[in-house]
Amino acid sequence: MSKNNADFTIGSLAKATGVNVETIRFYQRKGLVAEPDRMHGAIRRYTDSDLARLQFIKSAQRIGFSLDEIAELLKLDDGTHCVEARDLAAQKLRDVRQRIADLRGIEAALDQLVLSCGQATGSVKCPLIESLHHQPRSTGTRA
Repeated sequence: MSKNNADFTIGSLAKATGVNVETIRFYQRKGLVAEPDRMHGAIRRYTDSDLARLQFIKSAQRIGFSLDEIAELLKLDDGTHCVEARDLAAQKLRDVRQRIADLRGIEAALDQLVLSCGQATGSVKCPLIESLHHQPRSTGTRA
């Protein structure tokens, strides 16, 4: 079957993009992918542009963009908004760098806790468990 202008059912589109049918429906509800009209015996037909749009969404997700951010990028997808797209990518890069710094801090804390577990002797409670009981609660939204 050639994939011309309107050759995909939702199932074949899902298979071609490597996503679940329900994922496509979710993207439709979020406004990321248009839901085509029912034609040809009430079967919706998707086009190559729908395939390209889903591939764009998946590519953007792979590099860390959220669905809301992808919606913004899709609005800029006419080729004349490169500066705005660059600004969104620059913000995403700052966010990623901050997450990496946060993860390095978590790594260092866990490294110390693991080392302290190996140094426990006698009737001392497990230093890792004891430390977790006494950790201050985070005021942020991340755990």
